[in-house]
Amino acid sequence: MRVRPRGLLALAAAAALALSAGGGCATLQQIASLRLVRFDLDGVSSPRLAGVDLSRLRGWDDLSGAEAARILAAVAGGSLPLRLTLRVAAENPADNPTPARLVALDWRLLLDQRETLTGSLDREIVLDPGSPVEIPLPVEVDLLRFFDESARDLFDLALAAAGGDTATHRLELRARPTVTTPYGPLRYPGEITISSTGG
Repeated sequence: MRVRPRGLLALAAAAALALSAGGGCATLQQIASLRLVRFDLDGVSSPRLAGVDLSRLRGWDDLSGAEAARILAAVAGGSLPLRLTLRVAAENPADNPTPARLVALDWRLLLDQRETLTGSLDREIVLDPGSPVEIPLPVEVDLLRFFDESARDLFDLALAAAGGDTATHRLELRARPTVTTPYGPLRYPGEITISSTGG
């Protein structure tokens, strides 16, 4: 996980605000425990492009004739849906004495630095110290809404998003967690950036 400096500064400001509001040490511990949580993109599951399973493919030449025809037909028809589940791993360090209670996670999905989707996870997840938790985020994006490229280039982009070669394409998840405190929910003031391997 990479936390940008502005996120850390904003977090400090939130801590000061919690103190001024009478939140005290309990609130500060909740804020600190959230800051220590590590978020990583731990891979993807069930990637499909226009219904074609991408998990076994390494390049365009691995497509069968029928699969290639299906992708070409989808592009010609004006819709090329990419469906997959992002596996976000959240880990509260074992030496952190306080559990982190994640109650929401607002996120934006970027492909090649272009925002495509936004979403929110709105269920509570308790992150006990030393016990990694996988958070599945199912996504569906029509690549033709955001990219004007050839079928083969779009296939390469989808394959990279599915966990393939990231040298030429980039998948990035930007998120803002919300943690619960004894005095109510507190939204993380800045975004964290969760990138694919090599990003």
